[in-house]
Amino acid sequence: MLCRRVKPSMKTTLLIPTVNEIEGMKIIMPRIKKEWVDEILIVDGGSTDGTLEYARSHPDYVVVPQQSEGLTDSYWEAMEVASGDIIITFSPDGNSVPERIPALISKMKEGFDMVIVSRYREGATSEDDDWVTAFGNWMFTKMINLLFGGHYTDTLVMFRAWRKEVLGLCSQLDAKRAGLEPHLSIQCAKRRLKVGEIPGDEPKRIGGVRKMSPLKNGWGIVVLIFKEFFSRSEGR
Repeated sequence: MLCRRVKPSMKTTLLIPTVNEIEGMKIIMPRIKKEWVDEILIVDGGSTDGTLEYARSHPDYVVVPQQSEGLTDSYWEAMEVASGDIIITFSPDGNSVPERIPALISKMKEGFDMVIVSRYREGATSEDDDWVTAFGNWMFTKMINLLFGGHYTDTLVMFRAWRKEVLGLCSQLDAKRAGLEPHLSIQCAKRRLKVGEIPGDEPKRIGGVRKMSPLKNGWGIVVLIFKEFFSRSEGR
C-alpha cells in the first residue's frame, strides 16, 4: 500500500510536456507562480515553433529535450531528472487551469496517492470536448469503475497529481498505446490506492493542434482495460 501522509517537506514537480505549444506557453506559463511548486520541468518533444527556446529563456525551468517519441515516453524520460516526490502533469495548451495547482497540492497533502482535476465533477465543465471525446471519456470511466472498483468521474484527463513511485506500477509499452492517464487510473483502482478528485474546468485549447487521435487512443484504452481485467482474473 503506497498511501501515507504527505510530509510538508515533500517536493512537487510540475511536469509539462510540449510539442509546438508556443502560443499557449506565452499565455499560460506567466500565470504559474514560482512558490506553488518546487520544480517546473519542461520535456520538449521536438518543437519547431520557438517553444523550446521560450522554455530555455526562463532560468527557473528545468528543460529536457526529449530523446524518444510520444507523450507517454516523455514521462519516463522526465522521471530520470524530476526531483519531486509528487508529480503534477499539466497541459500548457490552455486545457489545464494553472490556478487549480494550489488546491491540487493541498488535496495531495491529505494523504492521497493520486488526485485528479476532474472536468466532470459538479462545478466543472469542459469547453474542449466534442461529442466523440465526451462519449469516450464517459464510456471508459464507466468501464474502469465497473471492472476495477474505481470511483472516478474523469479517468483520462492529464491534469492530475500522483506520487512518483506510482509510475512504477505502469507498463511503459501499455501506456504508450493507451496513454498514461487511464493506465494510472486502472492501477490505482486495482490496488485500492487512495485517490481523490477536485473539480477543474477545461478551457478550449490555445493555438496548436490536438495531438490525441480519438480512434487510435480509444482502441489502445480498450485493449488496456481488457488486458488488465483478465490478468487480474487469472491471478485470483
